[in-house]
Amino acid sequence: MSLQAMSPPAVRLRATLIGLSAIGMWATLGVFGAGSGAVPPFLLNALCFGLSGTLAVLWLAARGRLSALRQPPAVWLFGTAGLFGFHFFYFTAIRNAPPVDANLINYTWPLLIVVFSALLPGERLRLHHVVGTLLGLAGAALLVTRGQGLAFDPAYALGYGAAVASSLFWSSYSVLSRRLGSVATEAVAGFCLGTAALSVLCHLALEDTVWPSGATEWGCVAALGLFPVGLAFFTWDIGVKRGDIQVLGAAAYSAPLLSTLLLIAFGFGAFTAAVALACLLITAGAVVAAKDMILRRPAPAGT
Repeated sequence: MSLQAMSPPAVRLRATLIGLSAIGMWATLGVFGAGSGAVPPFLLNALCFGLSGTLAVLWLAARGRLSALRQPPAVWLFGTAGLFGFHFFYFTAIRNAPPVDANLINYTWPLLIVVFSALLPGERLRLHHVVGTLLGLAGAALLVTRGQGLAFDPAYALGYGAAVASSLFWSSYSVLSRRLGSVATEAVAGFCLGTAALSVLCHLALEDTVWPSGATEWGCVAALGLFPVGLAFFTWDIGVKRGDIQVLGAAAYSAPLLSTLLLIAFGFGAFTAAVALACLLITAGAVVAAKDMILRRPAPAGT
């Protein structure tokens, strides 16, 4: 059944579930990224977004939907700036600050999504949304710092500032996408190609070229382009435009948790007390934030 043929509550629930699939795909970033070898970040970005954007455009052509790519310049600027800006500032952050510090600052974006969502028409920010998101942030902090705490050094101000910018770019992109609900999700294909092109320019200016080596590394690059750096952005677009954006924001903290668990499962880490506590905090936070959706009573028959 299409979203258009469903009742508003059913549309919201289904779109939220579709958006949650993006978080599941983002959880594979760690495993596939580790398997992609020594490919520098902007080149990897270009390869992945180039693959996802090209495949999406071919899919649109096969379905006669290329008209979805005819968008005003402001839409192209918004979409490409959101995808590319987040990645540009994230890569800048981890190069100019300790990765642990940069990652924790960057992981404030789910909290910002929940807070910024209060500015959207028809949305209400409730206490349980904030509590659930803060629990998720605490769990993410445990995962990123491994329970060792942080030591912010003013010498890394550039990296910290870039991490703040990356968080602001992605949270703003996600929330403002709701205001562009009339823009077809298929337009994300063009955003991916624009991001790939800008990534090529950054690679040529800032990096030495190191290509994937062997079938395994190329396979991991392809998997990245198909799922966490591909399909995930399309399903996320559906979620933030039509789903419960507060639930999606709080649930986003499960991405670093699932990523950590996958890395442990594939032998890249160990299950520790900090990971176990993070599991409890992030799970509890997602449940608390989703209280309305979980406890929503079905509409009476005949209404």
